[in-house]
Amino acid sequence: MRHFLQVSVFSFILILVCSLGMAQDKDSLQVTKPLDSIPVIFFEDTLHFISHNIGPFSPQERAERMGSKLNQLVEEGTFDTTLLSILEEELVVELLHGEQFIGSVSQKDADNYGLPMVELATMQLQHIKDTFKANHPEHNLTTQLIRVGILVGILIGLIILIRLVNMGFDKLIKVVFNKFKHLFKGIRIKNFEVISVIRQERLFLLFFRGLKVVVIAFLLYLSLPLIFSVFPTTKALGSKLLSYIIDPLKAIVSSFLGYIPELFMILVISVITFYIVKFVNFISEEVEHDRLRIPGFYPDWARPTFNLAKVIIIAFSFIVIFPYLPGSDSPAFQGVSVFLGLLISLGSSSAISNIIAGLVIIYMRAFKLGDRVKIGDTTGDVVEKTMLVTKLKTIKNEEVTIPNSAILNGKTINYSSVGEPGLILHTTITIGYDVPWRQVHELLINAVKKTELLKTEPAPFVLQTSLDDFYVSYQINAYTEDPQKAAKIHSDLHANIQDGFNESGVEIMSPHYRATRKGDGLAMPPQYIPEPETSVQGENKLDNSGE
Repeated sequence: MRHFLQVSVFSFILILVCSLGMAQDKDSLQVTKPLDSIPVIFFEDTLHFISHNIGPFSPQERAERMGSKLNQLVEEGTFDTTLLSILEEELVVELLHGEQFIGSVSQKDADNYGLPMVELATMQLQHIKDTFKANHPEHNLTTQLIRVGILVGILIGLIILIRLVNMGFDKLIKVVFNKFKHLFKGIRIKNFEVISVIRQERLFLLFFRGLKVVVIAFLLYLSLPLIFSVFPTTKALGSKLLSYIIDPLKAIVSSFLGYIPELFMILVISVITFYIVKFVNFISEEVEHDRLRIPGFYPDWARPTFNLAKVIIIAFSFIVIFPYLPGSDSPAFQGVSVFLGLLISLGSSSAISNIIAGLVIIYMRAFKLGDRVKIGDTTGDVVEKTMLVTKLKTIKNEEVTIPNSAILNGKTINYSSVGEPGLILHTTITIGYDVPWRQVHELLINAVKKTELLKTEPAPFVLQTSLDDFYVSYQINAYTEDPQKAAKIHSDLHANIQDGFNESGVEIMSPHYRATRKGDGLAMPPQYIPEPETSVQGENKLDNSGE
């Protein structure tokens, strides 16, 4: 079936081209010589006679101009009978070769032959075609037979080439498939099979078969201009088909060659930008590792400053490169750029505000990675700082993400940046007026001394923050160099305060506690209550109302 199809195509093209190349037109104009006429000579053959002038041109000038133009077209190799046509004007009918004027027929010329102007002009064009075919060596029988032979050779070569492509692709598919068959494992996304192994193999075969069809179609298309160029009557069609491939390729090559100066400029700007960024990166690394010191510039500013400088440098280089980009001056390119800029400006207002806030926070040096901070109601260690958000890890191992704009608009407490002698931790207790304040101070300071991670130098101190209705508020203050462990330190300090006060027989009046004792025990653990010397008479009253 495939061989029958190839033979059929071969026969059809052969018959079509031969019929186009050797088609004969109708009978030509019979040349008769009117009186006082000048012959038009073409291939040393008389086409027709001219006996009247047109405007300032005499019959002699008209005949010589028409003959010389026809012979010049033949000598230049541009003469093509398919380009011959007539154009009706008001006073004459013009004979044209493409868009080039070669002669004309007036009403007087037509009267000499007793024919209308259009009919006479048509017969003259036919006579020109017949004379060219009869005298030009390309149109004799030997030339036609040679052309038919060339056509047959082209078609046979095309069939052989197509068969070779088929055989080559079939062999290539087998080799590649057998060599890379182990790579066909299908495509899965977690537990979902997107493409099975069998379907992947089918897609592989379908791709190569489609590629084979494209190659064969390309060969057939390239063969058409070669086939049509064999005969003069179809040569223009072949050239036109070939131009559909050659013209785009020429345009691409021409555009690339013309773009080389702009491409060179882009490469130069890109190389300069690359080395400037590398130099800025080198300086930032030196500053970051404290190998280079700049007065007033802190090492933790180095990396964000480099990132900001890199963005500015790349943006500036892109602005410089933009006019050299292909199509940058086209309205479509500019419209897309404006549209993208509008989308970014409308959809990223919050992101831009966070980025600006992130830059401000960096240069404010409010905190750094690892610091224990309190932002709003969240207390934790800084684990990540970006241009958009800051992440904290709380003592409960929770990761909290806070937008930089919220940090800039709120209050931030940094427990890690106090320096020497350390962070002051404090807690408040309330003790009744019946306990001497000096004893309370001593007990609180002793509790600090028993608490790990609290410093005894500088010495801890106690502040009496208020004298309330039923008790005195004592605030114990102590220094620590481990603010990250503040929760544990507070817990240990509270435990030591309870132990110390209980051992000394001092009641802690927190929460607010009032008692009128008439016999009940003290509000202390039993092991700390001393043995009573005398019985207590009366009625006890306990009030936890908060007074």
